[in-house]
Amino acid sequence: MHTIDPQSWKQDLPAFREKTAEFYAGTLDKASYKGFSGLYGSYAQKDGKASMLRLRMTAGRMSKEKMAFIADVLVRYPVPRAHLTTCQTVQLHDLDQDTVCDVMEEALDHGIVTMGGGGDFPRNVTCSPLSGVEKGEYFDVLPWAEAAGAYLMNFIKAEKMPRKLKVGFSNSPANVTHATYRDLGFVARPDGCFDVYSAGGLGNNPRFGVKVAEAVAPEKILYYIKAMWLTFRAYGNYENRGKARSRYMQETLGGPEAYAKAFREKLAEVEASGENLDLTVEIPAVSKEGDGVVVDGPRVIAQKQPGLYAVAWHPIGGQVDKQAFCDLSAALAQIPGTELRLSPDQTVYIINLNGEEAQRVLALTADGARSAFECSVSCIGGKTCQVGVRDSQGLLSACVEAVRAAGVPDGALPQMYISGCMSSCGTHQTGVIGLRGASKLVDGKPQSAFALFVHGESRQGGETMGRELGTILESRVPEFVVELGKTVAASGVSFADWNAQNPDGLEEIAAPYLA
Repeated sequence: MHTIDPQSWKQDLPAFREKTAEFYAGTLDKASYKGFSGLYGSYAQKDGKASMLRLRMTAGRMSKEKMAFIADVLVRYPVPRAHLTTCQTVQLHDLDQDTVCDVMEEALDHGIVTMGGGGDFPRNVTCSPLSGVEKGEYFDVLPWAEAAGAYLMNFIKAEKMPRKLKVGFSNSPANVTHATYRDLGFVARPDGCFDVYSAGGLGNNPRFGVKVAEAVAPEKILYYIKAMWLTFRAYGNYENRGKARSRYMQETLGGPEAYAKAFREKLAEVEASGENLDLTVEIPAVSKEGDGVVVDGPRVIAQKQPGLYAVAWHPIGGQVDKQAFCDLSAALAQIPGTELRLSPDQTVYIINLNGEEAQRVLALTADGARSAFECSVSCIGGKTCQVGVRDSQGLLSACVEAVRAAGVPDGALPQMYISGCMSSCGTHQTGVIGLRGASKLVDGKPQSAFALFVHGESRQGGETMGRELGTILESRVPEFVVELGKTVAASGVSFADWNAQNPDGLEEIAAPYLA
């Protein structure tokens, strides 16, 4: 497999600097700049006065060295905001013209590539965040996800790709990466092989993936990636940009079975071509040992390696406190064998800690979410994103403030999933409670609102799209959430148990707010 040296992308950066200068000089409009800059993993923000930059973290893995580079950037450059995305990347926001160009170039020196982070290119490969250390996982899928990410970089300059080609790897039925409904998903099995799903995705016309193969040996996964590319080249819709996503091919070809047949035909072409895409990867072993210190708590996860722990840190809304990040980076530099894993729900896991180290990391990450509800997911929101409709970040902040003020206990509310628009970057469509930016007419005038979705499910085998109930005025969403939390708390059981015992409970509480 040909692997691209990150340094080689530097030859493309002068063009980015030139176009970015034109944009900030006002000689290149925002739409034209967006069509160009997506290749580089950067977009202008909604006001057209600042830029964002998306740093790939293949398979959600952030080494201490990459973390140290980001921490250094946060100190040396004017970077007001850092955001963790649902595709396991890091977005830097509110960047000026020089900063976005300089950081993009410096990142390559640290193995961090931004190329293909936007536009019609393969996006960051996602992976179960605790792969390799999680109790009960089928097997460690991380090395295969990293190999897939390296291979996909070869397609950045290939012929036409589907928009936002998203590839995910899952190590268990928890399906944290939504691998069963990605453009291409590799789902671990107990026998050490993968089932492969394709042509899934959220947003407009959401679809769960089609199972196109079973019991695929891990070393054969690149054949399926190339087959995905060939399938889209043959059957993808290039004419209508809104339909240039792999999930539309299910309809184009006449349904899931027909799509699976077409995919397998392309797979056969790849296999017959004589090209050797077999993989050989090294499965790393964790040699670190525990120190005998036992640690417990809601943010502590015992790893499958005896005596070692992972600590969960969830910056609310994925909005990282810069000082906390820098302090954590400095501390981890002194801890052997540890690294960060980013989760699609915007949680950060610090792994391979002994008991004493876990206690230190817990103290350093105390600024994050205090409850399951505060671990709710939110996209960057309409104040920043060009296509965003509503301020999802602002809504989440208002809900957290209201829930804290009302004294709603942990366990009475679930994670919510909030998207500012139909794109479903907040994955609202498969959350037990999902919210999507919308409008609601009040006295004939449109007001800021959010559409409410309920009873979505992402777990493998139970995947369900949430049912849209209607729209709630943005100003009333925190009130709805507090009422729900108080009702569940009064029942004396957890939200999960209450929801199971009261299948119509969410609809009944929401009804007055939807009127």
